[in-house]
Amino acid sequence: MITVEEEAVDDAVAAAELLLSTPEADPSRLFVLGHSLGGMLIPRIAQACPWARGFIVMAGPARPFEDLIYEQTEYILGLDGEMDPRDQANLAGLRQAVSRVKDPALSPETPGNLLPLGGSGKWWISVRDIQPAQEARAITRPLLILQGERDYQVTMEDFSIWRQVLADAPNVTFISYPDLNHLFFTGTGKSTPQEYGQPGHVSGQVVEDIARFILE
Repeated sequence: MITVEEEAVDDAVAAAELLLSTPEADPSRLFVLGHSLGGMLIPRIAQACPWARGFIVMAGPARPFEDLIYEQTEYILGLDGEMDPRDQANLAGLRQAVSRVKDPALSPETPGNLLPLGGSGKWWISVRDIQPAQEARAITRPLLILQGERDYQVTMEDFSIWRQVLADAPNVTFISYPDLNHLFFTGTGKSTPQEYGQPGHVSGQVVEDIARFILE
């Protein structure tokens, strides 16, 4: 059983530290980018990377992670316009699993088969109290927050929370993209899981915006 720090934060910090000793890299211009869960963890990563020049959040959750898992599942099951008994049963089971995560008495020993995503009690305890936007207020270095408006996994509701909490932070830049999904691929209409199986690439505009941010 591992925590989210052991799963993601520690590795991100180790990778960034490796660049500090890489001759081809300029240690004074090192930025750290996190996508999805990685974006949610950028404030924690920033604490451990005092030498980083700045940070980039791509589709970073701002709400409780367990709530997003439920919302995503409900969205996917409802894409065909109806909920059959199996769908309803799946949602009911997930609702129970989310309730276990929110229970203050959740044990680190609770097995993953009783919790969302199969994560152990120890993992969920390490995730459930993270408040990314509020924690990001401690970041004084440049911070870029990017969001696809067609993203159903991390939605514009999350982006709005980042904007609201960090509205008075002069170091933060916000950009959203009407046609992009969670992967920052271009598309039209409602985003679906099937999009993820189609060949694609990150929008060139996103790449340009990140490059501009880094080179400023």
